[in-house]
Amino acid sequence: MISTLLVANRGEIACRIFRTCGELGIRTVAVHSDVDENALHARVADTAVRLPGATPTDTYLRGDLIVKAALAAGADAVHPGYGFLSENPEFARAVLDAGLVWIGPPPEAIEAMASKTRAKELMGIAPLGEVTDADLPVLVKAAAGGGGRGMRIVRRLEELGAALEGARAEAASAFGDGEVFVEPYIEQGRHVEVQILADSHGTVWPLGTRDCSLQRRHQKVIEEAPAPGLTSKLTEELYTLAVRAARSVSYVGAGTVEFLVADGRAHFLEMNTRLQVEHPVTEAVFGLDLVAEQIRVAEGHALPADPPRAEGHSVEARLYAEDPARDWAPQTGTLHRLAVPAGVRLDTGYTDGDEIGVHYDPMLAKVVAHAPTRAEALRKLAGALERAALHGPVTNRDLLVRSLRHPEFADGRMDTGFYDRHLTELTACAPDPHAPLAAALADAHGRSRFGGWRNLTSQPQVKRFEMAGEEHEVHYRHTRRGLAADGVRVVHADARLVVLEVDGVQRRFEIARYGDRIHVNATALTALPRFPDPTAQLAPGSLLAPMPGTVVRVAEDLTEGVSVAAGQPLIWLEAMKMQHQIAAPAAGTLSALHVKPGQQVEPGMLLAVVEPG
Repeated sequence: MISTLLVANRGEIACRIFRTCGELGIRTVAVHSDVDENALHARVADTAVRLPGATPTDTYLRGDLIVKAALAAGADAVHPGYGFLSENPEFARAVLDAGLVWIGPPPEAIEAMASKTRAKELMGIAPLGEVTDADLPVLVKAAAGGGGRGMRIVRRLEELGAALEGARAEAASAFGDGEVFVEPYIEQGRHVEVQILADSHGTVWPLGTRDCSLQRRHQKVIEEAPAPGLTSKLTEELYTLAVRAARSVSYVGAGTVEFLVADGRAHFLEMNTRLQVEHPVTEAVFGLDLVAEQIRVAEGHALPADPPRAEGHSVEARLYAEDPARDWAPQTGTLHRLAVPAGVRLDTGYTDGDEIGVHYDPMLAKVVAHAPTRAEALRKLAGALERAALHGPVTNRDLLVRSLRHPEFADGRMDTGFYDRHLTELTACAPDPHAPLAAALADAHGRSRFGGWRNLTSQPQVKRFEMAGEEHEVHYRHTRRGLAADGVRVVHADARLVVLEVDGVQRRFEIARYGDRIHVNATALTALPRFPDPTAQLAPGSLLAPMPGTVVRVAEDLTEGVSVAAGQPLIWLEAMKMQHQIAAPAAGTLSALHVKPGQQVEPGMLLAVVEPG
């Protein structure tokens, strides 16, 4: 029996595993980098061990340090979570060689499936060799790891070299393995997967299907179980292929077999030899705790002959600290408040007051709803997200709500190109027009301009806010009866709550302020000075850092005075394990270059200037 378990991971998955361990009476050990010293997963574990450094390469990817940490803390088992070393067979061997229990499949099974190229060969599928125009479009893909990192779509042959180079660099940074391969890219397919659970006694359970088609940058955003609209014949085919893949490598534990479904056919993608981020939707539908099952299987227990019966429908949305309207740019800062209504599941690695940094994935939390039908589950999740308190950096919350309510998704007609088609409309929805006025009235509460001697009409007060990238100016007045504004009736106003009557309907606005940042219900605003700073101007062609991160590369021979073409990549930033290109906005001359490789940058920092012409 396992008594003490170390989780070789961080964030929400570590916290989620610790929760199950607590229910089973198992003591817990966390590992943390220097920047994660006060992270939630390090605080909730019974014991925490420091991994010196900040980057994944120096910390969470150091299997030798993690094994030493497990032994030092008295752990007798290691759970890898997902990402990092979860699909590294050498790490699994190191854990077993140290006399510890490995909560995962045998190293040989990981080795057989960890490389996507070898997995395809095992399933009788060969990757593309020499790519020609006839093969386009193609997908460059990292052989190791997952999560959409190290992936590039190539539609023109001349772009292949740069795609290979970028994918290798990103894969090496995220997984410590720069191997990539090329495969055909299937347009408008659905990403469907089968959860499996296998024991060491020969039983393999196919635990239903999941649809994970809504993706950005090949990373899943919304997942659900079961996958809607599949025929019973196709579902059985998926089960058969998934079980075959598991049995072919004598698999033990939880794993996922992924497919692309197009034209009623299933195309094998890969097998993930670990727990998936989206595992909670399967847990909800089957009434299982997959982490508890992983632990029992690792202890040698046998599964029943048949899996439990699936009931209802479950949907999961991933909350990211990112701005979908700005090319999914990751965001950093203080997460002042994170709370969702009762009735949905929240898996998170953050709590109120935590800092969101640049070193790791920008996912804040997963919100999961379960209901008797798909339509009810979508409505439940959208409503919970809409009412959630999310105070801090910009998130993808509004995008998630609109996605869940989009007719194409609601009807189950989505595919992996959903955001390619609909991102503009999903991010163009106007924010609440009364939010700036509510923020101004809350700020003005208690600041009456009247004394006993004054009976003149109050002059309008003016406040300015930035909301959704645009400036808004609002006017209000102090009167003998309180605050007033044109076009609405102010029913109530204090620092935390404003009630306005608009066209005969009363609306409530809950206010939370953190410095100049103000949250009015689900709308975020920034208070602006009344008079703008006349010196805050930038030269035309200025390139600003869209996010915090590290400069990992500058274009070859890029120096001040050289000519650049419109759209030419100039600077590569790495933030939250993804690489981002900064390109020339127009043809011209590089008149200034302010950064070099290895340099840390903050949002809005001037990187370079391209003089048009």
